[in-house]
Order: sequence, then structure tokens, then C-alpha cells
Amino acid sequence: MKPINPIQLKQLIEASLFVLGKPLSVKVIKETVLAEFSVSRSRIQETLDELQLDYQDRGVQLVKIASGYRFQTQEILSPFLQPLWQDKAPKYSRATLETLAVIAYRQPVTRGDIENIRGVAISSNIIKSLVDRNWIKAVGHKEVPGRPSLYATTSAFLDYFNLSKLADLPALTDASSLHALFEKAQLAMDEPEDEANSEDSTEDGLNNVE
Repeated sequence: MKPINPIQLKQLIEASLFVLGKPLSVKVIKETVLAEFSVSRSRIQETLDELQLDYQDRGVQLVKIASGYRFQTQEILSPFLQPLWQDKAPKYSRATLETLAVIAYRQPVTRGDIENIRGVAISSNIIKSLVDRNWIKAVGHKEVPGRPSLYATTSAFLDYFNLSKLADLPALTDASSLHALFEKAQLAMDEPEDEANSEDSTEDGLNNVE
């Protein structure tokens, strides 16, 4: 194994995060770009901590999420950076966001469980859109007649909403905090097409999850 000095180590880790453009864990960093070097996981972690401090007051910051570490812009800069992208942020219906919230807080749950909590039927397209987005996945079947699928959130869900773990979700007693979480990800609350006549509100739906 080759030795590596602190400056080279920091440069290599920093460059790896920029080049790959997706989260990297300590384990992956050690087994890939640092595979030829004699460096412990604790030393890699210390270097990541140093990089976080280096970027603390910069426009780009190093943050830890569920899948590892990644560089991303400061949230307060997002409105000013939007003109750089021609495509608009995706819009998700109120029903979709409520469904996602129920799964996140009560997982694993079946489609029937979600409908009981929300008090309205759920379109198959809602579950499909969340699965296609890789925010939820089937993790098994409930042992009842019909053995319906049980759904839970994925690490991609945590990554997208800048969460390290499910415990980082805002408390359900504060529905506005959950709304803010969705807004940070630039998701626009929109009237659902499949439930246009529904009178249930996002806040009411979230309160029913408790």
C-alpha cells in the first residue's frame, strides 16, 4: 500500500466528489479512489469533516446524506440559480405528497392503509409515480387476504430531501415543517387531477397520520 499525505488525501477526496456528482460514502471512497493507498476509514472521515468546514461559508457546501457525502449549493441560493435551468421543477399533486408523507411516517404500509389514513381512494398512478421516482419500493407483503404489497421509502428519498435518516423528518405535530421540506426540494403543490373533487387538505391528511 502506498502512503498518502494529508494534502493529497484531501485533494483526492474533494476531486472524487466533484467528478462523480453523486453521494460517496467513506466505505466507497476507501475501496475505489483510495484502494491503492494506506489510509484508514477514520482518517477519511476526519478529512471529510475538514472539507465540510472548508466549504461551510461557500456557495457550494459538502453535506452528509443517507448515501454518503455530496457537494450541493446552499438552499438560500436556489431562487437565484433557477434561471440556469430551462426545465421547470416537477409538480406533484397534493394527493401524491400526502401519500408520500403517510409512507414516510408509517412505513411499511399497504395501499389500503394509506387510503384508510387519508380517507380517500388512491389512484394507481400515484403509487407508480413514486416507485418510478425511486422514492418508495415494495418491501414485502402483508399477511392478510390478497397479500397486498407493503411500501417503504428508499435511500433515494432521503437523499433527495437532504436527510441522513428517517429520524431527521420533521415532527408531524408541525405540518408547516413538512411543507417546508417539500418546498426545499422545489416541489410545487398542485391540485390533483384524479381527486379534483376531494375536499381533504394536506394539513388534514398529515394530521391523520399521527
